[in-house]
Amino acid sequence: MSIGNARVTRAVAWAKRVAAGLGAIVLSYLAAGLIGGAIPLNREWREPEGGVTIWIESNGIHTGIVVPKLAAGADWRALAKPGDLRDPRYAGYDHLSFGWGERAFYLETPTWWDVRPATVLAAATGSARTLVHVDHVPAPAGSDSVRRIVLTPDQYRRLAAYIVASVKPGGGTEPGYFGYDAFYEGTGRYSAIRTCNAWTGAALAAAGVRVGAWTPFPVTVMWWF
Repeated sequence: MSIGNARVTRAVAWAKRVAAGLGAIVLSYLAAGLIGGAIPLNREWREPEGGVTIWIESNGIHTGIVVPKLAAGADWRALAKPGDLRDPRYAGYDHLSFGWGERAFYLETPTWWDVRPATVLAAATGSARTLVHVDHVPAPAGSDSVRRIVLTPDQYRRLAAYIVASVKPGGGTEPGYFGYDAFYEGTGRYSAIRTCNAWTGAALAAAGVRVGAWTPFPVTVMWWF
C-alpha cells in the first residue's frame, strides 16, 4: 500500500469513528429527552372544572402557550402593544401565544424547511441571546397540534409570572414572521438542555400542571395533554 493510500485509509477510518461518535451522542440525547419527558412533575395535578382556559400548541419545532389577554388579574396588553406589530389591527384579537427560544434559531427557522445544521449546532452549544415570540390570535380550536387546558386562577397567575420573567424588562423588539406577531428580547440562556420546548414544560411545571420533568422536544410536551 502506498503512503497516499494509507493516509486515505486512516482518514476514512477517522471519519467513520467521528460519525459513529456523533451518532451515539444524538441517540443518547434523544433517549434522554424521551425518558425525561416521561417522568412526571406535579403528579397530583388534576384539571379543575372551572377556571382560566389556556392552550398548548406545537408547529412541529416550537411549542407555545396561548393565554387570554385579560384573566385572573393578569393583563398582557401593556407588554404586547399594537405598535409592535407589522399590522396593528391584529391586536384586536383577545389571546396571545407565547414561546421562548434562541434568537437565531427562532428568526431563521419558522418551519422545518428552514432548519440548517449550523443554526441548530450553534443554538445547542449555548446562547444568551434569547427571544420571546408573541402572536396575537383568536381563541384557538382544539386539534392534534393545539391542546386545551383549564387552570385555577392561582395556577394561571403563576404561569403568567413565569412568562413575564422570561421577557427582559426594557428589552428590544424584532419584527415577527407575519403581521400578527413580534419578538421580544428574552432572559435566560438557551442550550440543548434548555430548549424552547423545555421552557414550555418548565412554565407549566411552575404553574403546578402535571408535565414531564424535562421536555426538550415538542412531543414530550404535547403527549401530556
